[in-house]
Amino acid sequence: MLALGALGWVLGDGPRAERFLALTGLSPDDLRERLADPALQAAVLDFLCAHEPDLLAAADSLGVEAADLAAARETLIR
Repeated sequence: MLALGALGWVLGDGPRAERFLALTGLSPDDLRERLADPALQAAVLDFLCAHEPDLLAAADSLGVEAADLAAARETLIR
């Protein structure tokens, strides 16, 4: 659920959403089709972990610690 909340946060800002789509090569259709896919969820958290300002802002918005997002990423990639 944390990764899906993070995805919502990423997509909530047009330029950030465009950057996410450009960097991942995903399309809006891909997102809709693969919401439950752990690889997609890990990609969202990878995106955030790669840019600390976004990671911190997302964590604040979601009411969690940045470390929680990073830990969720590690769980998904195992």
